[in-house]
Amino acid sequence: MELRQLKYFVAVAEEANFTRAAERVHISQPGISAQIRQLEQQLGATLVNRSGRTAGLTAVGEVALGHARAVLAAAEALREAVDEMNGLVRGRLVVGMVTACTVTPLFDALAAFRRAHPGVGISLIEDDSAVLVERVREGAVDLALIGAAGRLPQDLDGWPVVSEPLVAAVPPDHPLAVRDGITLAELCGEPIVCLPRGTGIRAVLDQNAAAHGLTPAVALQASAPGAVIDLALRGLGVAVLSRSMVAEHAGLRSLPLTDAGIPAVLALVSAPAGSPALRELLAHCRRSFGPRAEDR
Repeated sequence: MELRQLKYFVAVAEEANFTRAAERVHISQPGISAQIRQLEQQLGATLVNRSGRTAGLTAVGEVALGHARAVLAAAEALREAVDEMNGLVRGRLVVGMVTACTVTPLFDALAAFRRAHPGVGISLIEDDSAVLVERVREGAVDLALIGAAGRLPQDLDGWPVVSEPLVAAVPPDHPLAVRDGITLAELCGEPIVCLPRGTGIRAVLDQNAAAHGLTPAVALQASAPGAVIDLALRGLGVAVLSRSMVAEHAGLRSLPLTDAGIPAVLALVSAPAGSPALRELLAHCRRSFGPRAEDR
């Protein structure tokens, strides 16, 4: 009995079809059929019922399926344990990043990880923070850099790498430009240009406003901070972004929101149970980002 035979058997059981199972495990249909028959001969029992249009399991096959999965899981755990001890991390990681957010320490961490573990494939995707959080929960994304309003998702592991207040930003000729700061009530009396729902910045704005019983008057929204700034520069509304997003743009006057108590947080989040590859990547991220935001 070989592990590959168990792998083929599980594929046939889950696909209920020899042709689809063969495509899934990348061998020919006659090849997978022969391997399953050989497994049946070794066990002395028929595992797959071939009389119907689908490849259903016999009663013995149903019992064997659970054991086959357990053996394959144990073999994978053994490989991961040995790889981890030897420092030979393998696999593939999917890393998510909030749209239009250039964060150099994350790129540095990915580069250092790739140099240390060239056997691990890395995919980088961009999306809204809310979508990335759900994909981490589903297991489709291993690690994500997200924007959040104050607290991080309680069911995920993670830590904030940036925590800063929201600001309102206006061009120098705007009536508010002479102020040292404004309240949320004053902000909500102006047309606002902001990021869309699903982003951390928008969640921070909405939650801060809701805490005061206010509803922001979002006139325009754009998916990138640079676009929000360009719209504000043209007088189309008051830009609402985090402090660092506005700091590099000398053409805008940044105004603190004096009663906005919920900060804008940029955080790394991952599922609690991680592979050896993910644990190694997290170690590189901690070195690259430095101390956690709350420890600074």
